[in-house]
Amino acid sequence: MAETTVVHLLRHGEVDNPARVLYGRLPGYHLSETGRLMAETVAKAVGGRDIVALFSSPLERALETAAPLADKLGLDIVQDVRLIEAENLLQGRKVGQGLGVLRDPRNYRYFYNPLRPSWGEAYPAVVQRMKSMIDEARAEARGHETVLVSHQLPIWAIRMAAEGRRRLWHDPRRRQCALASLTTLTFDGDRLVSIGYSEPAGSIDTGPSVPGA
Repeated sequence: MAETTVVHLLRHGEVDNPARVLYGRLPGYHLSETGRLMAETVAKAVGGRDIVALFSSPLERALETAAPLADKLGLDIVQDVRLIEAENLLQGRKVGQGLGVLRDPRNYRYFYNPLRPSWGEAYPAVVQRMKSMIDEARAEARGHETVLVSHQLPIWAIRMAAEGRRRLWHDPRRRQCALASLTTLTFDGDRLVSIGYSEPAGSIDTGPSVPGA
């Protein structure tokens, strides 16, 4: 039997965003107090596992989520742009409640092709960069475990691809990728054998989230 390697895709914790802006790749968005608690909770939950490498998106909220785990494991955080949030032409706009950004007539010109999607980075491109990152991370952690801190859409897109779904377009409200959740890919050698999902910080109360964060 080949070596078992486990790749955990960790979504960042809650962000301090009282203005409810679709922040995308914008700098300056940090974890809220609740988000920091989420990051600490995840570190406690998985800090005893055989994790030998830790990678993160270069955005502040991801690095701040990775920090408690890095401290607990004694690992350096390796930043990699392949884990960054998906590009979104609507970033910087206020979203209001739910998917309010869709109701603003000024944004209609971005919605002509939801299958790509026309308002941002193409789903196949997101999958390609995430797969490249996962392949590199599991090669480094072969026979052990690794954590990659990223964002909701990139994690959900690579999960859909890993599950063999032909259609990558979807309703963002139906993503199973909560704040500070773990999507876990287990490999037997180079073969993906299982996909798991858990919410170590799921008991922590949060307010309404911003779509695509």
